[in-house]
Amino acid sequence: MEKSTSISTLTSDQITRDLLPQKFGKRGMIWTGILIVVSLFGLFAYARQLRYGLIVTHMRDYVSWGIYISNFVFFVAISLVGSLITAIFRLTNVKWRTPITRIAEIIAVSNIVFAALIIVVDMGRPERFMNLVLHGRIQSPILWDVIVISTYFFISILLLYFPLLPDLKILLKFKKQTGKRLNKLYRFQGSFWKGTKEQMHISDRSISILCIVIIPVAFMIHTVTSWLFATTYRPGWDSTNFGAYFISGAFLAGAGAVAVAMYVFRKAYKLEKYITDMHFERMGRIVVMLALVYLYFNVNEFLTPAFKMKESERSLILQLFVGSYAPMFWFAILVGMIIPIIILVFKKGRRPLPMFIVGIMVVVGAWFKRYIIVTPTLLHPFLPMQNVPENFKYYFPSWEEWAIAGGSLAGALLVITFFARIYPIIPIQETIDEQNELNEKNEKDESK
Repeated sequence: MEKSTSISTLTSDQITRDLLPQKFGKRGMIWTGILIVVSLFGLFAYARQLRYGLIVTHMRDYVSWGIYISNFVFFVAISLVGSLITAIFRLTNVKWRTPITRIAEIIAVSNIVFAALIIVVDMGRPERFMNLVLHGRIQSPILWDVIVISTYFFISILLLYFPLLPDLKILLKFKKQTGKRLNKLYRFQGSFWKGTKEQMHISDRSISILCIVIIPVAFMIHTVTSWLFATTYRPGWDSTNFGAYFISGAFLAGAGAVAVAMYVFRKAYKLEKYITDMHFERMGRIVVMLALVYLYFNVNEFLTPAFKMKESERSLILQLFVGSYAPMFWFAILVGMIIPIIILVFKKGRRPLPMFIVGIMVVVGAWFKRYIIVTPTLLHPFLPMQNVPENFKYYFPSWEEWAIAGGSLAGALLVITFFARIYPIIPIQETIDEQNELNEKNEKDESK
């Protein structure tokens, strides 16, 4: 057994003490304060948008989707990590998943919440959302998107909640450490959990069913999101590759986000015994594989239209490859895929700090990639722009758009931050069970 994978020297009491939620230190308070300020500034900008309308944005007749939809696609992409790590790893019984499953689950939940919210922001008139419910047309991919996002959200919540129940029982025993208010919350959420064999059987079966169900739902949410683009008649979106293109990119972005979160929580809460170098090594292998797959789909997406150079596609491709959007396009390709692949093929590149840097590169590259998917295409309609105001011919987000987009990103991070303050970010009971299994195995090996 690898030295880094073994936690058999730790007692159950030590694991519990190490993994109990911790109060914010000075850096945690500063971090939380910054996120709250950014979120409030985003709310202020949204209040202005509600008061004055979408005219405060720089979206016009041609660019009717801007940074809001870029953020929506980005949030949906990051949320896929919940089904990758939680569902697929559980179903395949990947043993080393334990310290990172809950991290992946909360990232998935927080991002899908803000994916839904940013769509309401983009509507301009949020009260009209009810029209989609009351007068929705099943022929519309927008209605499909609402259905799968709602379904994915509820399944993700349950996948986060069910494995949390045994930990709530443990947390109820540490009232002094957690405080009265949190103890009341734990009692409300999990006082019914006794840990009996019947409850464990029902919980395990429910988790298995949810893991099976969430995988096709996760594929559907990204496929339907891609169809929102592919069924819109625009150069650059007229592609049958979009479903697989979006799914592969979402897997990569989500895995990069988990790598960043692993490093941050490991450092902030001193979890080196639990999130080990082995976990970064194996996540690094997953990230490099996903980056190679996504790079393949990018080559497939752009090579064919670039080879044919149809007139409707020509202007868009030239602007992406060598024009005004070229710096952003090549930044997304190089920083989001190619450089991470080069770093991660080497074993030293799969150590914690390089993995953290690669994770940031992947996530930042993923955001720019979504922006590139949305904006340049809308600025290249099939019919040339003629006799329109000059500001219709270009797009750069207004400060209100930047503030709202930044506020939504800060809001997602704030949800993750508060979750880590209230609940164990690494499952306590699962870690103890894993330790007991290792102890039993070691005893059997010694007896032989």
